[in-house]
Amino acid sequence: MGYSPVPPGKIANAVTFLEMRVRPENATIVGAPLALVRLTAEDLQDYRRLFRLIGEDWMWVSRLEMDDDAVRAILSDPAVEMYALQDGERHIGLLELDFRVSGECELVFFGLAKDAIGKGVGRFLMNEAIAKAWTQPIDRFWLHTCNFDHPAAFAFYQRSGFRPYALMVEVHDDPRLTGLLPKTAAPHVPLLDMPRYGV
Repeated sequence: MGYSPVPPGKIANAVTFLEMRVRPENATIVGAPLALVRLTAEDLQDYRRLFRLIGEDWMWVSRLEMDDDAVRAILSDPAVEMYALQDGERHIGLLELDFRVSGECELVFFGLAKDAIGKGVGRFLMNEAIAKAWTQPIDRFWLHTCNFDHPAAFAFYQRSGFRPYALMVEVHDDPRLTGLLPKTAAPHVPLLDMPRYGV
């Protein structure tokens, strides 16, 4: 209990797990000049560019730590659905649904390009995610978010019908110090080259 020091070069992240046990009645798809495009193993480089475009500000690193074969295996898994949200010719969003655990769907990645945030695009993408998840025989749809995420994310997920059920703390290498992300990434997360403890 109380304060615990974080080792040099690491970052600590408070993670909230949320779930949805019944599809919300209001999760209907509204018309919009947007389209979801399914990504496959052949789209590996496009996927990597989109992942970095969207995730750099929010400290998304898990896919950056994987080699191409590992990411390609996920993209080609029939139990994983990966989509790019397309606005005209441009990809502005990413959605990943994982059905590999029987009876469940995990919303693994959900995000928008910086200039698409705050324009109602997130609601469109979430309604698509909910509709796609609940077309499968699942008992729950779940995700986790964290204090590195957009400040409006937690409330957005709750409005979408998700309810929190667990809290965890994650400690891992700061990817801005390992070179996975530039030092300018996620400016809302303090970058400590040489952490000091005490006051």
